[in-house]
Amino acid sequence: MVRRKLTLGLLLLLLAAGQATAATEPGAAPAEDDYYELYKLLVDTMDQVERNYVKPVDRRELVEAAIEGVLTKLDPYSSYIGPERMGRFRGSVENEFGGIGIQVGMENGRLQVISPLVGTPGYRAGLIAGDWIAKIDGQPTEGLTLDAAIERLKGKPGTAVNLSVVHPGATEEVDVAITREIIHVQTVLGDHRNADDTWNYLLDSQRRIAYIRLTAFGRSTPKELTCVLRDLTKEKLRGLILDLRFNPGGLLHAAIEISDRFVASGTIVSTDGRNSPKRTWEAEQAGTFEGFPMVVLVNRYSASASEIVAACLQDHQRAVVIGERTWGKGSVQNVIELEGGDSALKLTTASYHRPSGKNIHRFADAKETDEWGVLPNEGFELKLDTKEMLAVVEDRRQRDIVRPHLPETEPRQPKADDPASQAEAESAADRAADAEADAGTEPESVASTQSGSAVDRQLRKALEYLSDELARAK
Repeated sequence: MVRRKLTLGLLLLLLAAGQATAATEPGAAPAEDDYYELYKLLVDTMDQVERNYVKPVDRRELVEAAIEGVLTKLDPYSSYIGPERMGRFRGSVENEFGGIGIQVGMENGRLQVISPLVGTPGYRAGLIAGDWIAKIDGQPTEGLTLDAAIERLKGKPGTAVNLSVVHPGATEEVDVAITREIIHVQTVLGDHRNADDTWNYLLDSQRRIAYIRLTAFGRSTPKELTCVLRDLTKEKLRGLILDLRFNPGGLLHAAIEISDRFVASGTIVSTDGRNSPKRTWEAEQAGTFEGFPMVVLVNRYSASASEIVAACLQDHQRAVVIGERTWGKGSVQNVIELEGGDSALKLTTASYHRPSGKNIHRFADAKETDEWGVLPNEGFELKLDTKEMLAVVEDRRQRDIVRPHLPETEPRQPKADDPASQAEAESAADRAADAEADAGTEPESVASTQSGSAVDRQLRKALEYLSDELARAK
């Protein structure tokens, strides 16, 4: 009797939802009896599975499987976010979480610190790249998956976590007690690190050409970028490279705000959906950074918000786009909270269009000759093969790492298995520059430029273009 009541209740809820949806549909809606029969089919199927399947099946698992089944009939970007994933999803959107502020990975079955994040509890506690975390709160990390280890390191701000750490070259464990804080993941990165581990955004100090890499479009990204641009303006910025390669996107409003930083007037982007009115965002003069040439670097992994920014700056002739055709994700997802915020539905509700009105989205049947994505400016298409792309990724990864500050008399010697030393395009001079940086001496910007462009033809092309533009402006 209880099961029948639950089944009837679910059926009535589904029917009510169907009627609400039908009320907003244009044109004639299906008959109420049709909705009833279809929802009854779903509920009867779930009831049969729950009662008669050979093994017990959890009711929630059945409902979630049904939701996911519905979404598979839509596009790849619509998805269900269950309670177990909501915390991580919010952290990815906000770029904030409770923890100690270290990047970790598994190396030969050991939990290893890849890099501390500057200014975080882990950084202040003296954790360094290469540290082996042997225990977390007295429990060995050996045998743990990376996700399980990360979950143990995270926690409510103000709570303590006790680590047993083995520093590189040592054999004995050192106990470190660290209090968790809200960790903010920086999304606006520079070219190389200063002696105090902060980012240096000047790629070429003589020509005053800056380099800014955006890793995502989070809630705080526009504010971070504005602060960097203000500082660069004080340093007499003359040219800017905005690197959006490998950037998967993020929040729509972040892309709009960032575009508005560089465009003084005109359309930034417009959206249009079946059940939502067309909306257009216009640029405003206030807060615009202009008066210098720009390059936007993109590749096949630049998507969504990255494409909004690249397309806007290209259409307004504010920047030259260099690289290769972007991913082609021109759809907008709304996050609809379910169960009072314990779960959510990420649903595609609209598509967006660049200022010129051209399409960005790559549909399933799209051809290379069709209009989608953001193409580089004419004469600036430059594709990297897989080997080159991996070298660029590794070069930037090595620059991201906050390394131990060694005495100047003991510069770091790269190990034979150090990925940086394995990058075929990196010269001995480049490794010497890295060693200087690790020893606390800031390398010359020219040396940094050479080491970066040695493995990165797209970056080199951007530098050549901006150098020519500045020379013509004299």
